[in-house]
Amino acid sequence: MDNQEIVENFDLLSKLMEIHGENIYKIRSYSNASLAIEKLNIPLAETPEEDLYKIRGIGDAIGKKILGMIRTGEFPLLNEYLEKTPAGVVEMLSVKGLGPKKILTIWKELQVESLGELLYACNENRLVSSKGFGEKSQETIRKSIEYYFSNRHLFRYADLEPAANSALRQLGEALGTVRVALTGDFRRQMPVVGEIQLVAACSGDTLRSAGMDIWSPVSGDGNALKFLIGGKYPVTVYCCPEEEFGKVLFSTTGSTAFLEEFALYQGSPGPLSASGEDALFQAAGVPPLPPAMREAGMLQRAIHSPGGQELITQNDIRGIIHCHSNWSDGTSSLDEMVTAAIARGYEYLVISDHSQSAFYAQGLKPERIREQHLLIGELNDKFAPFRIFRSIESDILSDGALDYSNELLSTFDLVIASVHSNLKMSLEKAMSRLETAISNPYTTILGHPTGRLLLSREGYPVDHERILRLCREKEVVVELNAHPSRLDLDWTWIPRALELGVMISIDPDAHTIPGFEDNRYGVLAAQKGGLTPRSNLSSFSREAFIGWLDMRKKRTRHG
Repeated sequence: MDNQEIVENFDLLSKLMEIHGENIYKIRSYSNASLAIEKLNIPLAETPEEDLYKIRGIGDAIGKKILGMIRTGEFPLLNEYLEKTPAGVVEMLSVKGLGPKKILTIWKELQVESLGELLYACNENRLVSSKGFGEKSQETIRKSIEYYFSNRHLFRYADLEPAANSALRQLGEALGTVRVALTGDFRRQMPVVGEIQLVAACSGDTLRSAGMDIWSPVSGDGNALKFLIGGKYPVTVYCCPEEEFGKVLFSTTGSTAFLEEFALYQGSPGPLSASGEDALFQAAGVPPLPPAMREAGMLQRAIHSPGGQELITQNDIRGIIHCHSNWSDGTSSLDEMVTAAIARGYEYLVISDHSQSAFYAQGLKPERIREQHLLIGELNDKFAPFRIFRSIESDILSDGALDYSNELLSTFDLVIASVHSNLKMSLEKAMSRLETAISNPYTTILGHPTGRLLLSREGYPVDHERILRLCREKEVVVELNAHPSRLDLDWTWIPRALELGVMISIDPDAHTIPGFEDNRYGVLAAQKGGLTPRSNLSSFSREAFIGWLDMRKKRTRHG
């Protein structure tokens, strides 16, 4: 059991205990343990037992429970609470805006034990008469439940990835020399995926026998069998003759719109003997497209772009832009972050701690900024030629202003402007706020432009065309926030950004050192939109990045 699973277990336990009215100090001990473990940079499974108890937030009782989870993969205390809590009540914890206290009221006072019942109660205006609820909260809960229902059978790419790779390995081992491959939305690197899909070059009987040995069978016919892996993730396996492997892989990879467009060029079903996908592209007379780009409109772009696509790769990321240290809500010191970045081969680091309005994240007051800048100067001397750039993730305030005076903003090498508060806005309000911030001469990068959290929170409404055009006019870079919960800017707007000449920046928004690795998910999303290294700011070398900042400052601040 890894750190994240332990974090989730303690977090769920603390919430269930609160629903059941347990002692507040016990609840806090598990909640605090969850928060402490989430900030660790070391895997607990590899931590010596004597060192485990020394970790802040982990005492003797918590430590023993952690060891039990690591050794057995089970958490008996959590299971006890799950057994005495209706499954529908537990599911309520997955809905934004429903905390333990509200759920307790819903369960005990309204006698509601499922989200379906709760949605009905909202539609019947039953919540408004209960303590702690009103018309506004009832409407918010109703919308949150509907959003949850529309997404509950979906998974973030990063969450599904371990299971997908495990499924590929397990099926490959079970089938021996039979060729297998991942396909579908996962192969297309979709940010959100509904199921794991694979292709296997074998008969249905062979596939059925092998699959039943390793997974839980669900349904299926001779050509497509469905299973469940880990009791949670759905798997569909398509079987086919070896000689049709490439064709089936192709037809199960592309989006429906892409396959329809491809059929217009194909003219005929294509060679049945094609064992490789490139042969299908060649037969249709169109340039091969990587799986990630097999989406609506991408075939036309490839046809009108001679020379193919110079897609960005993880190796093209030269620096870490947008990361948080323990000066605000990060977990590591500047010294530790620089050392980790150098060890990973990066050339520079852009420290972008939160600004003062983000009090919940220990945002930096002006005096703290000056202290941090002095330290950055010392570290630049110490770690040269590696470079740390002085940045800030400035809150975009309700009127669109940034969080500091222009005099203070001018002391930063670059400013990332982001919306973090008052997210429930009309399109008119959101656009006014964003356009004001983009027009500020000190805004360098527009951070996570819609504020969305995949499968958890819809972003505020944005007119992307207007935003991209204004960013081009003001020479503001648009962030592709690489955190797997954000991936914002959405990849579907990358082609338009490239057409307009808008620079993108793949940034991890890292709050921990392992968070540097999230850049990978940003790259996967960027590949779908056809992003090239030349159009990505974090692909600039240290020297090129310095030169770009100098030129921009001269143009935007000195006319």
